[in-house]
Amino acid sequence: MVPVLLTFVGSFAGEWSGVFPSEFVTLQNWREVLGLAETIGSQRSMGWDALFSVGGYTFAVPSELFFSVGLALGGVFINLIVGVPIAYAVARYDFRGDEWLNAVSVLPLVPGVILGVAFLRAYPVLSGTSFGLIVGYSLLKAPFMVMAVRSEFESMPLRRLEESARSLGASWPRTFLTVIVPNARSGIVSGAIICWTLAAAEFNFSYIVWAKGTQPLALFLQRHISNSSFTKAAAAVSMFFCIIVAITVLLQQVGSRGFDTRG
Repeated sequence: MVPVLLTFVGSFAGEWSGVFPSEFVTLQNWREVLGLAETIGSQRSMGWDALFSVGGYTFAVPSELFFSVGLALGGVFINLIVGVPIAYAVARYDFRGDEWLNAVSVLPLVPGVILGVAFLRAYPVLSGTSFGLIVGYSLLKAPFMVMAVRSEFESMPLRRLEESARSLGASWPRTFLTVIVPNARSGIVSGAIICWTLAAAEFNFSYIVWAKGTQPLALFLQRHISNSSFTKAAAAVSMFFCIIVAITVLLQQVGSRGFDTRG
């Protein structure tokens, strides 16, 4: 935690040229990163887009921030739809080829730069698009979802739960959605948090596949870390820390209170 805390403290410093930061407390670094102060050249700050107007006031949001959050959540959604059934099948059933299915499910566990190059050749029509980034993030992080959920399923008496639900008249889809999935929510939420965090910070794949327009957050951070003072880079990284904490808390709340497929 020491590097994280020092980075957060440094984001409120006016200068950090020695062992310790100095000239506290200033919000200028945060203002520049969030686009609330003028910056020039490669150090330009986060762009803001108008969201809605109420009573003559226009409310805007940081475009790169919400763009990246949406991309990462889109990847997590695909991981949930695809990864949870795969993890269940591997954990629950013994069938011919289950080892191959398990191996294929973790095959994308490769560096983002490798998948990025392969993605450009295999899916050129998706390259440079938002949907392409979402698909790429889901491919890169799918193994983490499968492994987290599979571990949860393997710790559950799946056969006994299914037999009990079916004996009470529940169909297999209802058994899966209302009994199996809610009981595995801790593993599903853990996998979602891991997938979102890693996707939001994925730089190599984003750098290769992204073409133009609103930048993913990883490229935004790289720009500020490479072309800014340390204190301003600390503000950019601290902003990412805050986003991670907020999304993690949100996913945990969804998992502990509202994660119920029965509505």
